[in-house]
Amino acid sequence: MDSDALLTFLTVHRRGGISNAAKALHRSQPAISRRIALLEQELGVPLFERIAGRTMLSDAGKVMVPYAERAVAAAQDAENAVLALARPNSGPVALAVVGTLAGGRLSAILKRFAAEHPEVELSLRTATSAEVSDMIRRGEATIGLRYDRDRSGDLDCELLFAERLQVVCALDHPRAGRRVADLADLRGERWIAFPVVPGRREITASHVFALFQTHGLGEIDWTPVDSLTAQKRLVEAGLGIALLSESNAAEELRHKTIATIGVRDLKASHDVVTVTRRGGFLSAAARRLLEIVRKEYRETKALGR
Repeated sequence: MDSDALLTFLTVHRRGGISNAAKALHRSQPAISRRIALLEQELGVPLFERIAGRTMLSDAGKVMVPYAERAVAAAQDAENAVLALARPNSGPVALAVVGTLAGGRLSAILKRFAAEHPEVELSLRTATSAEVSDMIRRGEATIGLRYDRDRSGDLDCELLFAERLQVVCALDHPRAGRRVADLADLRGERWIAFPVVPGRREITASHVFALFQTHGLGEIDWTPVDSLTAQKRLVEAGLGIALLSESNAAEELRHKTIATIGVRDLKASHDVVTVTRRGGFLSAAARRLLEIVRKEYRETKALGR
């Protein structure tokens, strides 16, 4: 069993079949089928099943996935470590970030890093918090930025800061710019938040629901919206209120297109953390990017920006 066989197995799984895997790996379908057959023969068990015309993982395949991901990522680490000896300040660095963290602060980080390391191939992908962890785990990204710590034993998470959450509303909302005694006063409002996807918890929706449950207020009316920009436009239009972080609402508050509602008993925040693969290789350039991320986020928070 070698890393190429494991990569082929993972590609068939992720692409949903032999044909798509062949295209992704630029090989023929018979070559991919043969590679999988040899791997199954070596293991003595089938890794895939055909169910209703679809290629699905067998029970053995499901067990295999996390081990294959770690092995393929380790092989990539080995290659990167050797290449880094000859080119310590070049090579690829991939950053995976929760979409709502990809704002002006991140732009400043990337601009600074690119100026220091013009030979580095820097890439950026946005995803949910859970997906950021998955990309780090699979070796598809070098450094991740997400909300809340991932408790998985194969990842290292480092707290950058805890960002305060606030209730925002339209300028003509009856409570705009005012304070209410407690969260119960907002129970009758329609809330706007990210959708809740099973197994893919995203922070805003979770916080809204958890806050009302913690206060013993039960269910709320809400509208799921999977775009932060769309959420803010709906709030501006008076179609609901939302729980947003200070940074995500900063521009609209500065331009006075939305307002806040103060809630005396509301103490809500979420942790912003970096994610790296435990024991994974970080090049000198990747370590420098991580250093800039730490410095920029912590200094910005200390200055209250």
